[in-house]
Amino acid sequence: MRYTFLLYSDPADFAHMGPEDWAEMKAVYGKYIGALQEAGIFVDTDWLHPADTATTLSLKGGEKVVQDGPVAETRETLGGYFVIDVDDLDAALAWAEKCPAVYYGKVEIRASA
Repeated sequence: MRYTFLLYSDPADFAHMGPEDWAEMKAVYGKYIGALQEAGIFVDTDWLHPADTATTLSLKGGEKVVQDGPVAETRETLGGYFVIDVDDLDAALAWAEKCPAVYYGKVEIRASA
């Protein structure tokens, strides 16, 4: 079964980071990706541009509304995702617990329909 990890964090927590900090973070995620690949469960991942670059579309009520930015005003924003293929939620939780994002934000886990 496929599970998607949605990675949420507060962008303000990264404002102080320089190029060396980003390189270190990418290395940590690289190790996590390697572990997922070695386990044979890796499907996909990507970093997302900041939430303030988003465009939100709605056709609710038959009216097209295009809005700059995210729908919700929150400090924590969606910054990236992982898709894995494991047997069950317990296995997904075990891998989510190893995701670097849990140390500075939250990982939302959703099963594919």
